[in-house]
Amino acid sequence: MTLSGKILIIDDEMTLRQTLARVLQRAGFEATTAESGEQGLAFLETTSFDLVYLDIRMPGLAGPEVLKLIHTSHPNIPVVLFTAQPDINSALEALRNGATDYLVKPLKPEAFIERTQTILTVQQKEQRKRAIQAQIETLQAELRSITGEDALPQQVIPLQERYLKRGALVFDLHARRLSINERPISLPPTSFDYLLVLARHSPEVVDYQTLVAEAQGFQAEPHEAREISKWHIHHIRQAIEPDERNPSYLYNVRGFGYRLLSD
Repeated sequence: MTLSGKILIIDDEMTLRQTLARVLQRAGFEATTAESGEQGLAFLETTSFDLVYLDIRMPGLAGPEVLKLIHTSHPNIPVVLFTAQPDINSALEALRNGATDYLVKPLKPEAFIERTQTILTVQQKEQRKRAIQAQIETLQAELRSITGEDALPQQVIPLQERYLKRGALVFDLHARRLSINERPISLPPTSFDYLLVLARHSPEVVDYQTLVAEAQGFQAEPHEAREISKWHIHHIRQAIEPDERNPSYLYNVRGFGYRLLSD
């Protein structure tokens, strides 16, 4: 897979954003810089980007507000935050709100490029998956119009590859939908990924760091992974548990992680 990408850097520090742009360009990426959240949002309206780097603290629109606006209009673009050590709590809150990762200033060029390559690799795979799924759906529609049948033969889309079943929980991996006892369950995309990781490991316990790494694709420190996981587990329990205080599916293994029991 040839790795390339158009990257937007939003930061009010001129020296930092120019330096990072040069680092990215030397690594073969196309980099655009914006000095404010407002300017960055304007660029996003006219240009397609594969990744956004965003500073948390800026004059005018702060990073968390810019993050919300980006995810409202461009939900598939990964956003990585820049933060100084005093802003770790703000970074964790942004991760809970959908940011892909955060990097602590000062940034090391090698780590910056490595993180960029990792995120864009995942992004390209996801884009390819969406494109393939769109092609499959087009073929399904064409076949239905020709034959009058409701679906393609199972050998075209094998059920064992499309669905993951854990007791009453059924995951549609193509449509990214969950049902319990055939009842549709609404989950935010990232929370769906967390539950899917737990389902794949079920009934084994998944530690906090593994859960974050497999669901969101980045490494977090133990205490950070615990806080991030806790937030998503809360949303999942609200959606699937009849009684959050007496869970039937998701169990906390104190100080270690979570496990899904579905049978």
